[in-house]
Amino acid sequence: MSQKQLKEAFISNLNGTSLLEISAGLSLPPLCLLCRGLLLILYYLHHGKHVSSRTYSLLLDFLVLVSPLVFSCTVLSPIIFFIPVILAAFCAAIFSKIYRQTKREARAPLGQIVKEFQKARLDPECIPAITVFRVYVNVLTSISILAVDFPQYPRRYAKAETYGTGAMDLGVGAFIFGNALVCPEVRQKPHRTQPRFCSLARQVFSVWPLIALGVGRLLSVKSVEYHEHTSEYGVHWNFFFTLALVRLAASLLLAIFPKHKAWLVALAVAVLYQLLLSTTSLKMFILHGSDGRGSRLGFLDANREGLFSLFGYLAIYLASVQVGLWLLQRRSSVRGWLEALGGLALAVLALWALLQLCQAGTEPVSRRMANLPFCTWVLAQCLLLLAFFVLTDLSLVFTKLLVKGCSVPCCWNVVQPPDCRKKQGMEAVSVGRPDKLSQPCLISAINKNQLLFFLLANVMTGAVNILIDTIHSKAAFTLCILHVYMFFNCLIMYILHARNIVLKFW
Repeated sequence: MSQKQLKEAFISNLNGTSLLEISAGLSLPPLCLLCRGLLLILYYLHHGKHVSSRTYSLLLDFLVLVSPLVFSCTVLSPIIFFIPVILAAFCAAIFSKIYRQTKREARAPLGQIVKEFQKARLDPECIPAITVFRVYVNVLTSISILAVDFPQYPRRYAKAETYGTGAMDLGVGAFIFGNALVCPEVRQKPHRTQPRFCSLARQVFSVWPLIALGVGRLLSVKSVEYHEHTSEYGVHWNFFFTLALVRLAASLLLAIFPKHKAWLVALAVAVLYQLLLSTTSLKMFILHGSDGRGSRLGFLDANREGLFSLFGYLAIYLASVQVGLWLLQRRSSVRGWLEALGGLALAVLALWALLQLCQAGTEPVSRRMANLPFCTWVLAQCLLLLAFFVLTDLSLVFTKLLVKGCSVPCCWNVVQPPDCRKKQGMEAVSVGRPDKLSQPCLISAINKNQLLFFLLANVMTGAVNILIDTIHSKAAFTLCILHVYMFFNCLIMYILHARNIVLKFW
């Protein structure tokens, strides 16, 4: 076989992994974030100042936030269930050291800290978990799209052929989920009245870069005969087209139906689509083509997976809009967010139960068709990851109360209540608000140019595959390439962030 055929075979006919293994992997990003936050607090406790060096900050962020994920999806994947335990133990050790140090300095007793934590006021205009979720989905996707072409990346993490739950299957749905959390319909202020189709008009204007990127990817892949997994989206389709059309279709539906009923529209779309799959020949057409032998004659037949999976992704997007509206409800206290965390936990449990019922009553999870079980699974996993990030933020808020004056980038700020500010004759100030100049942050850097980061990762993935025989690479070489690739991507984002450059042309 040619090199192209070898690489296509390498990522084809796979069956995914267990739901438990993916959930274990999802606990790693929050633990990495917690570890980074605790290390910064410990540094402040010992030195009385924050890390101000941009170089050291970038190295710390990369080594703690990114590098463990590269190792966990390659050479450490056989012990993936032990890695969260190791990271949690390390975080517990750092917290213990911080607590012992503050206790020696005669700080307030733990009971008083707990009461102060429960009553603490948080910046209601900022929800770090949403930003961190979107950035980490981008980072994990960027790692996986290149790592999957190396033998050290387990085949069970790659996209499943027809049925199954691979880590990369979740990545596609999570990207849709993350986009919906910050869509115009979610960010629009409740008291502002706008024309019904205003958001749709904005979306029409804002999706043209995605369509342009989709066309660019199509032309570049065909021109260099780059390997592609045809049963993923089809012959001409790709994820950029999917994301663009889903955003347009969702804006149209939300212009017709009330956005606070988005979950009902999502449920209707997902259920009706599943009924079509289960009661008509649509499923056979998507899996085997019009002639039953997998032929791809005509545009619809050639791109059947990409076109019909739009219904499933649309349902995920609409449900995520509802999640975004709920998350953005004004909560200005730790107690309020603890209640929200309980709500997220209940939603995750309900979706897991629904997933089991869906798989028993219909069919297994299929990203290729984006069926009802797939939509349910994506929502359950995304809400679980969001809950992990909220819990991480609250843990760092508690730790910051032990060490007065410290701050952690991309974490909640503890703010003074209005009556306290009046007594002190101060304007609204934030306790522990990070200084953008003294506390640079890789997460903020990527967040500023998310589409560029994803595009750069795709371009570099293509370049590496063209220049290197990835299939026969040794472990040390694979780790070296993945680290250089991710560090270069992060460095570009970091430089742009330091110069306050946002490359957005729409």
